[in-house]
Amino acid sequence: MKVDKRKLEIAMARAQLNRDTLAKKAEMPIPTLCKVYSRGSCKPATVGRIAAALSVDVTEILADE
Repeated sequence: MKVDKRKLEIAMARAQLNRDTLAKKAEMPIPTLCKVYSRGSCKPATVGRIAAALSVDVTEILADE
């Protein structure tokens, strides 16, 4: 799934989380979150965990296609 980096950054700012804290809250290794951030894509389950940790709907951080 394509993740919109800008939308992800906005959601992180709203939640007042940095990458390390978000990774811990999403219960995933920091390198995994960094890969999502750099590649802009990930598996559906991963984006679901990130969205849940940010308390947002998955669609709020997905790229518009």
